[in-house]
Amino acid sequence: MKLALRPLLSDFARFVRTPTLGRRVAGMLALALILMLALNLAVFVLIQRTSDFNDRVEQAQQTRLLSREILTRLVDAETGQRGFLLTARPEYLSIHDEAMRELPDLFQELEGLTLGDSDLGPRIERLAELSDERTTVMQQSISLARTGRIGEAVSIVRSDQGKALMDAMRVEIAAIDEIQTTRLQFQTRQSEWAGNITVLANALGAIMILLLGGASAWLIRRYIIEIQAARDALDRMNAGLENKVRERTAELTRANEEIQRFAYIVSHDLRAPLVNVMGYTAELEQAGRIIDKQMTAVETKAPKLVEQDALTAVRDDVPEAIGFIRASTEKMDRLINAILKLSREGRRNLVPEELDMTTMVRNIADSVRHQTQASGAEIVVEPLPRLDSDRLSVEQIIGNLIDNAVKYLDPARPGRIIVTGETAPGGWIVYRIADNGRGITARDHERIFELFRRAGKQDRPGEGLGLAFVRNSVRRLGGDIAVESELGKGSTFILKFPTRLILPDAGDYV
Repeated sequence: MKLALRPLLSDFARFVRTPTLGRRVAGMLALALILMLALNLAVFVLIQRTSDFNDRVEQAQQTRLLSREILTRLVDAETGQRGFLLTARPEYLSIHDEAMRELPDLFQELEGLTLGDSDLGPRIERLAELSDERTTVMQQSISLARTGRIGEAVSIVRSDQGKALMDAMRVEIAAIDEIQTTRLQFQTRQSEWAGNITVLANALGAIMILLLGGASAWLIRRYIIEIQAARDALDRMNAGLENKVRERTAELTRANEEIQRFAYIVSHDLRAPLVNVMGYTAELEQAGRIIDKQMTAVETKAPKLVEQDALTAVRDDVPEAIGFIRASTEKMDRLINAILKLSREGRRNLVPEELDMTTMVRNIADSVRHQTQASGAEIVVEPLPRLDSDRLSVEQIIGNLIDNAVKYLDPARPGRIIVTGETAPGGWIVYRIADNGRGITARDHERIFELFRRAGKQDRPGEGLGLAFVRNSVRRLGGDIAVESELGKGSTFILKFPTRLILPDAGDYV
């Protein structure tokens, strides 16, 4: 993970350090994003504060309602008490008893709402004490009335003790209302202030975002104009380059055609004197045999007339010289034929067709089977991808490479030649011809493709034209050839062809 982040961080640091238009646009967009996040945070805080304020308002309202509900229940209880004292009818006590049952729950809920409140807590406790005292007074009068002591019960009511307790409870409830009202007014002012600040911040933020957006749009427009100008300049340069490429291609085509014509003319003109040399060499050889026959006759009849130096010249020196001349002319003849072959191949029109490479290469391998069997070698042809190209050129390329692989196998170990292939990205097909033969030193990897150049021990016949012909043919097909080799371990020739051969407008590669 660290290795993956390192190049990303390096690219980001390089982007930040480089003063470009793109960096300015990115900076403005980043600033606009930060402003939007800040505004969203401010709105979120305001919403949270509003929610808290609403909760406190609801709590205050419930506190006020519960305190008033307690007072109402005590008034109901007092009403039932007085009705019972006046009429002695038990149904009035049901009103009193119902109110008394509800009071503990109301006080419990009220204490829960004001738990931990240093201002309201003492007030609630005082309210509960007064409620207990008022309840006790009512219970005393009711108990006296039940025992028939109505006068004493009425005297308790007339003592105004109950009224004083109720008035005190009303004072506590009014104090609770005042505390809650003061709090709500303060919190309301705070909420309004926070709301105004948030609205102002949103307005300023919106203005900043609009300004940043306008600046970014201006920079982007300028950037697009610069890109379009650069693209137009690049199109003009490409058009000029295409014209130059076409001109250079035409020049190279003409030069190549002239070189091929020159090679054909030279090789043709060289052949005429070479034929004469070969003919006169044959006549000299025939004349040498006649002179040798005559010298033999003279030596038989008059040995003293024949000098030993003459015999040596006729029988050893002349045949040896003629042999050198013949070998040189034969080699020159092979070189001329090779040059003519290259010249003819360069002028031949290419005919693309779909090739079954597996079948083609196996047929080529079968054509050299007698050589591989004689040396105990084998050729393995794996399934190969099909190719759309010129059949004759591909057969000559593969045939030359397999012939070379067989020719330069190492007799010290069983020979093995493997032909593989695969498709490559970009519309290419790659074939590999690998062997475990002698191998090639690193300094000769390029030299072997040069005309008339050979590498390694020269114990096999050849003029150094095969691989030069192969590379020329591969390039005519739009491909490339390379070699990977190590001396004493073997070689691998790598052929890279386009999946489909595309001919130029002239219909011919030159």
